[in-house]
Amino acid sequence: MKIAVDARMVNMSGIGTYIQNLLKNGCYDILLGNKEKLEKYSKQEEIIEFNSSIYGIKEQLKFPYKELKKKKPDVLHIPHYNIPLFYRGKMIVTIHDLTHLIFPQFLPNKFAYIYANFMIWFATKRAEKIITVSENTKKDIIEKFKVKPEKIEVIYNGVGEEFVEKEKSEIEYLYSKFNIQRDKKILMYVGNLKPHKNLETLLEAFSKIEDKEKCCLLLVGKAFEKYNILEEKETKLNIKENVIHTGIVSQEELVDLYNLADLFVFPSLYEGFGIPILEALACGTPVICSNTSSMPEVGGNVVEYINPYDVEEIKDKIQCVFESLGKYNKKDLKSYSKKFSWIECKKQTMRCINNL
Repeated sequence: MKIAVDARMVNMSGIGTYIQNLLKNGCYDILLGNKEKLEKYSKQEEIIEFNSSIYGIKEQLKFPYKELKKKKPDVLHIPHYNIPLFYRGKMIVTIHDLTHLIFPQFLPNKFAYIYANFMIWFATKRAEKIITVSENTKKDIIEKFKVKPEKIEVIYNGVGEEFVEKEKSEIEYLYSKFNIQRDKKILMYVGNLKPHKNLETLLEAFSKIEDKEKCCLLLVGKAFEKYNILEEKETKLNIKENVIHTGIVSQEELVDLYNLADLFVFPSLYEGFGIPILEALACGTPVICSNTSSMPEVGGNVVEYINPYDVEEIKDKIQCVFESLGKYNKKDLKSYSKKFSWIECKKQTMRCINNL
């Protein structure tokens, strides 16, 4: 069996993590994408240069149809819904979520919605098999596109083995590196600034916390590297001094920050899965997340849930957890996260492909 994959999104958040871990676990024989980027994760596979940006007509016209045909793959895996329209070989597609269709108000224009709706519809018709990363996304696809349930395989994402609990001495350096005061309780968010991530609501909730001067909010990720619209909101809410933007961090620093945090919060309106929930749990850090979409499916009974539209409820839940941190057993949180494994994800993905 010779398997090819469109790996251009390897360095993006979410889908990039998915691709990286399947690459590391040896899923593929042929990679489509940027050679320099891909060799950081694996050097065993053949690489076909394909550098077109995602979404739009260019990636369809520049797709390496001829080059790929010469390699004669048995199956092409597209890890997002933007499948090559004119490819004629066997194809399997992973559709992580329907965010673009469920929240069209967050798209740049009406054309973006039409494009997303058409491409996902076409992917569900054209692919021999559809992989989703949660039962919730499977349900959404069936309801929206009338796909037969047996055509969809649910394969959960995993959590990286590097996400572990650490000794306090190993993470002491973070206080000075990111100018974090040692006597403050730390609330942490990891991700991007896309509207459905609901960061403005989190800021409003944080601003209402009693004794908020004794707390700080860490916003971790590339999206918070430079000045952004959130900083205006922080100034208006009078919390600018209590919010720390770390910018992009290394994987090791990310693990350490999860360990440093007293509480991880994930107020997203909609997720196909929600990998950061598991990353925090694997480090033994309590989690608050939304009670919508796939998140209860991922967080199970070890996570505290909130209505992401209710500022008062988010504020109350944060305060409640901060006041009762001692009740959370790190061992239980870590043990739960181990149910989700990238090795198991790889095994199930290979089984799904082989069954074609």
